[in-house]
Amino acid sequence: MPAPEPTSSGPAGLTPLPGDWERALAIVAHPDDLEYGAAAAVAEWTDAGREVTYLLVTHGEAGIDGIGPDECAVVREAEQRASAAAVGVQNVEFLHHPDGVIEAGLPLRRDLAAAIRRHRPELLLTINHHDTWGGVHWNTPDHRVVGRAVLDAPGDAGNRWIFPELFEEHGLAPWNGVRRVAVAGSPHPTHAVEVGPGIERAIASLAEHRAYIEGLNSGAEDPESYARHFIEQLLGTAGNHPAITFEVFPR
Repeated sequence: MPAPEPTSSGPAGLTPLPGDWERALAIVAHPDDLEYGAAAAVAEWTDAGREVTYLLVTHGEAGIDGIGPDECAVVREAEQRASAAAVGVQNVEFLHHPDGVIEAGLPLRRDLAAAIRRHRPELLLTINHHDTWGGVHWNTPDHRVVGRAVLDAPGDAGNRWIFPELFEEHGLAPWNGVRRVAVAGSPHPTHAVEVGPGIERAIASLAEHRAYIEGLNSGAEDPESYARHFIEQLLGTAGNHPAITFEVFPR
């Protein structure tokens, strides 16, 4: 991503995220975006038998200054697959939008609508689409563009007259089953997911992004220590339990 240093923990007393779903599709811009907190909730969900699929809009090829884009894409895809496996996610897909310069528009909307129709989730998961992190750190264009596109995507996926070629040419029937979109890392959380064993698995998941973390830190901090620091700082609370917070938009 990388996520900025947290300014505070999430507020207590948030509503639990409803559990009336079986399939989730997590859509983010880059490898590692989900690992800054959301993966702890994903680990809890997969342990409970829920199905979670990851969709990465880019390969993160512009993310490591010392590695050229073609090589970097291969490295980061492999790291993302290992990272997803650490929290029980086996299905990881990549689109081919260019890292750092994702454009809002019809190609992105069509790709997301197709993915929703293909996977038929009840829950969509993404990360912060707002202008800032915590009202302090400016968010990146890729995060803002993808996050907003995810919020729009259920409408496109459910309307047979939007992108009719998805059905006519590819057999992807409209899907109106998305019940809500959960946004991790939002400065305006509304819901929380309690996490227990998922915390350690989330730390392991983030640490799998070894080349990326080492590129960020120039080897100053090992990936395991870096991951533990970030995950522990990002945890909010729900009652007396650690939690990951989300801003939830019902459909």
